[in-house]
Amino acid sequence: MKRLFHSVAIVSFALCLFANPLRGEVAVGDTAPAFELEGSDGKSYSSEQFKGNKVMVIAWFPKAFTGGCTKECKSMRENGELLRSFDVAYFTASVDDVAKNTEFAKSLELDYPILSDPEKTVATAFGVLNDRGVTNRWTYYIGKDGKVLYVDKSVKADSHGQDIAAKLKELGVASK
Repeated sequence: MKRLFHSVAIVSFALCLFANPLRGEVAVGDTAPAFELEGSDGKSYSSEQFKGNKVMVIAWFPKAFTGGCTKECKSMRENGELLRSFDVAYFTASVDDVAKNTEFAKSLELDYPILSDPEKTVATAFGVLNDRGVTNRWTYYIGKDGKVLYVDKSVKADSHGQDIAAKLKELGVASK
């Protein structure tokens, strides 16, 4: 019995280590974790609805109503026309609750939704959650096939909207 328990424990550990999508950061070439999150516009968004249809950009930010996050979201709003010229679905996302992100989006008059992950499951799956319990300011570019095309870990909040457009062009994302 002891031997059987030991074997089960080893198999369980191996399954967690090799099959668990929560084991670390998602990298270029990996399949992005599947998700369904509520947006600040009251709609639900899932990875499946864009798979095969559009490239997705998810710009994670640490916390609503803070200086850097405000600058980042404003930059994306101010460059909305440029971003929408690509065949892309783009979002910001945080682990703030829906009510807080909705209030934040309204205060900035955003023309795109902020996705909310208050349970932190999607942030954990992407590997973007940090030791402080908020997300790193990282942006994921996900291809139509669901594979990660690029991860920007050096986001400049002030110019993020322009930087996303430049990266989309560099990645060869189709224009509308």
